[in-house]
Amino acid sequence: MNIIKTGLLLTVLTMILVWIGGALGGTNGLITALVFAGIMNFSTYWWSDKLAIRMARAEPIEPEQSPQLYQMLQNLSMRAQIPLPKMYVAPNPQPNAFATGRNPEHAAVVVNEGLLRMLPASEIEGVIAHELAHVKNRDTLTMTVAATLAGAISMLGYIARFAMYSQDSRDRGNTFMAAIFAPLAAIIIQLAISRSREYEADRVGAEIAGTPLGLADALEHLEAGVARIPANIAPTQAPLYIVNPLKGGGIFSLFSTHPPIAERVRRLREMAGMR
Repeated sequence: MNIIKTGLLLTVLTMILVWIGGALGGTNGLITALVFAGIMNFSTYWWSDKLAIRMARAEPIEPEQSPQLYQMLQNLSMRAQIPLPKMYVAPNPQPNAFATGRNPEHAAVVVNEGLLRMLPASEIEGVIAHELAHVKNRDTLTMTVAATLAGAISMLGYIARFAMYSQDSRDRGNTFMAAIFAPLAAIIIQLAISRSREYEADRVGAEIAGTPLGLADALEHLEAGVARIPANIAPTQAPLYIVNPLKGGGIFSLFSTHPPIAERVRRLREMAGMR
């Protein structure tokens, strides 16, 4: 059922992209957007890991560079019963991490330098276990495709705002709708895809790590770190990370693609029998 729901949501994202193309260029624009969406989906399927890693400016880390971290990844991968993913470190001072790849055989885990500096080993283990849960659950492809499509929708929405000034009144209405509501719809769909997957990755990650306490403590520390250290990340890339890397409170929290940290921590502590 989860696969069907995700497939429908990704289809809606593709339809929004095609709709914007039609608003900007009529039938030709619609066809162009449809071809573009097909190329994007194909490219993201095969090269999603490379795209996400490049955007994070991450570099591979070898076993001899960090034997303890590599051993941790190896042990957790064996517990998760998945192939050993590649490990990358991003030169980002914000404590955060994400996983990417089209399947467990082509997966990668990316951790920020800030996470390695600020968290103790038990919490780093919880974070990596959470990311391996995404790999095990095959969330990584879905989340990366959704981020790519949402990014394209936001870009076309931005173009549509300028296109309105060169159109006559008859066409301006459709373009206005595309410029204003399409990017918002893309964010809401990403929200629907990501929130339930984060709760499940927390649960499975706690099982992989052997305890939910490391991840629970890590989430609280990551939330505090994100509040202190900004990150230059596109909003459409934010759902890839374990904690939303972009600040935002009040009404903006309603559109966060991540569940509230307090609720995630509460569920994890309940798993450990702590009430």
